Amino acid sequence: MEITNTSGRRKTSVARIYMQAGQGNITINDREMKAYFGNELLENIVNQPFATLEKLGQYDVKVNVRGGGIASQAEAIRLAISKALVEETAESRPALKKEGFLTRDPRMVERKKFGRRKARRSFQFSKR
Repeated sequence: MEITNTSGRRKTSVARIYMQAGQGNITINDREMKAYFGNELLENIVNQPFATLEKLGQYDVKVNVRGGGIASQAEAIRLAISKALVEETAESRPALKKEGFLTRDPRMVERKKFGRRKARRSFQFSKR
């Protein structure tokens, strides 16, 4: 029984996963996925790589994820799972690459500049 270990990142979230053949149990930070996310959309994001390759319920995944919000964490987990699936079987790479699951999303929050209210928003202009 081979355990595949990979990591995925999105914004400030970092997900480390340990994947092995099993019954399809996904544990995130020692909690069941349904309890952790509580949102079907985010659960679908995590399961997208398995659904693309028609391997739903064939792998047990243990995830340690920290940083960012839950949507960002879900996408970081998706990247890590995709990388693990490619590591396990190289033939799955073209299908996952086509869907864009192997690309790390480079978008980050822009830093706040001085003399402004946010990154680009200026203070309210007052003529008098």
